[in-house]
Amino acid sequence: MQKAEITKSKTNRNLVLLVAAFAAVYIFWGSTYLAIKYAIETLPPFLMASARFIVAGSMLLVWARFSKDYERPQAAHWKTSFIVGTLLLLGGNGGVVFAQHYISSSLAALLVATEPFWIVLLSWLWLKGARPNWKVALGLAIGFLGVWLLIGGQTANAADANAGSMQLLGTFAVIFSAMAWAIGSIYGIRSPVPKSSILTAGMQMFSGGLVLLLVSLMAGEFSKFNVAEVSRNSWLGLAYLIIFGSLIGYTAYSWLLKNAPPERVATYAYVNPIIAVFLGWLIAGETFTTQMLVGAGVIVGSVVLITSHDRAGKDAEENLEIHESNTPTGNCKTLSASA
Repeated sequence: MQKAEITKSKTNRNLVLLVAAFAAVYIFWGSTYLAIKYAIETLPPFLMASARFIVAGSMLLVWARFSKDYERPQAAHWKTSFIVGTLLLLGGNGGVVFAQHYISSSLAALLVATEPFWIVLLSWLWLKGARPNWKVALGLAIGFLGVWLLIGGQTANAADANAGSMQLLGTFAVIFSAMAWAIGSIYGIRSPVPKSSILTAGMQMFSGGLVLLLVSLMAGEFSKFNVAEVSRNSWLGLAYLIIFGSLIGYTAYSWLLKNAPPERVATYAYVNPIIAVFLGWLIAGETFTTQMLVGAGVIVGSVVLITSHDRAGKDAEENLEIHESNTPTGNCKTLSASA
């Protein structure tokens, strides 16, 4: 009887952890887009992103140092970290941060949801993975239709021609970011990394943060930056990104990779945009045209098709060791888009 009670208690504890981890990934990662919006109100975009990842990366490096699977990083590990960190955090996250000066947080989240498209295409063309089946191909076609609807709706919603052109710039910056994230993810799969997933994430965050700092210096952000002018909302946004986006969100995701079926974990790829759209409307008063709402629904539906559990999707995950949402299973060699 006592053994049965212990087993039941352990099962209940695991269920609570499972629910909490999914809630963290769904809500915290979905809310990072709104947090970015507030953080860059008075903080320079690349400087803000640099601070976020240097602080979070440093904390993960300290954590990894005291973990049981710690190993001293080799030069090859740092090389991978700087390349992947540049593609993911400068090209990927940096592009999103830049774009949110011109587009809404919810639109940015919806466009980031196109990452599975690039993962599927690159895994097929670059890694010679399984050819996409009809369901995946249909998902890709529908997804790009959704992007076209979003772009058209964004332009129609612009107040003037100049605003419309800047919104287009922001839109294409996010699409480029999604592609850069996919390239960095795939590169990281075939490159040497430490055994510890926490150490790997910390090295990539820290390296990418340094590259973002260099870009911030080159862009002259420091010459225009006055710490006294930073608003409380921006400080809170930055703190939220560090704690809930990069630390708690990443930890919950890496735990889920080892304790939940891959197809269930991959659902965050289409839940996050829904959370971002809802929070953008509820808190920031962001609005959408009817065409943009249709495009949003089309994109979410296409991601559901692409990430659905079928043989082609499983083959792609096995070849890449990642979910179509960019984060690998097992060693967690790359970060998630919302980390």
